[in-house]
Amino acid sequence: MTAITLFACTFALVFALGLQSQFTNGGHYAAAFLNSGLIGTAQLLVLKLGPDASGLEIAGYILGGPFGIVAAMAVFRCWFRRSKCLTDQR
Repeated sequence: MTAITLFACTFALVFALGLQSQFTNGGHYAAAFLNSGLIGTAQLLVLKLGPDASGLEIAGYILGGPFGIVAAMAVFRCWFRRSKCLTDQR
């Protein structure tokens, strides 16, 4: 269960960091402000669960990041740019 939790926390952390970059670059002040709470919460959970991680839990931690950043890129493209989502590759 901790492996899934570490995956989810790392996913959320990297997802939020990816969105934060887009929000900051785009001048979306309110979104960046609110998103900071998600970053802090996810980071706190990762720091609490990470130090005692076993092999499977480490794998969950490592895999959460790549999935999180790709999801953040797709969500930002779909929701904030109002483009054709995944079919509009530039």
